[in-house]
Amino acid sequence: MHSVKEKVSNAAAAGKEHVDILKAKAEEKAEKAVARTREEKRIAEEVRKAKEAEAKMELHQAKARHAAETLQSKQSHLIGPHGHHHGTHTVGVHQGQQNPVVGSTIPTTGTVAPTYPLGGYPPSHGHI
Repeated sequence: MHSVKEKVSNAAAAGKEHVDILKAKAEEKAEKAVARTREEKRIAEEVRKAKEAEAKMELHQAKARHAAETLQSKQSHLIGPHGHHHGTHTVGVHQGQQNPVVGSTIPTTGTVAPTYPLGGYPPSHGHI
């Protein structure tokens, strides 16, 4: 579930991306109007494509940043003022240790941590 703040931030970032793409298209149109050769027109088109890709990249970076901020705020509510967890325990992790990222290499052993789902998928309970 996305938080309201995250949704609003993502919508604002999408709006900015849209504006950046429209600007790139307008600049391309102006450059093509001034261009005298096919090569200059092709260059204008490639510049537009690069600007569009950059706008999309910035949108995805912003979305990732917003998701990380949401996750961080959710996690800060679970940890008390002295760094103690409030009734949440992670199986197999002792106090003071961090969970390894799923699918990442465990630094002490050099092995790969398991990926989810650990035991496979649950039975379908007769539903297809």
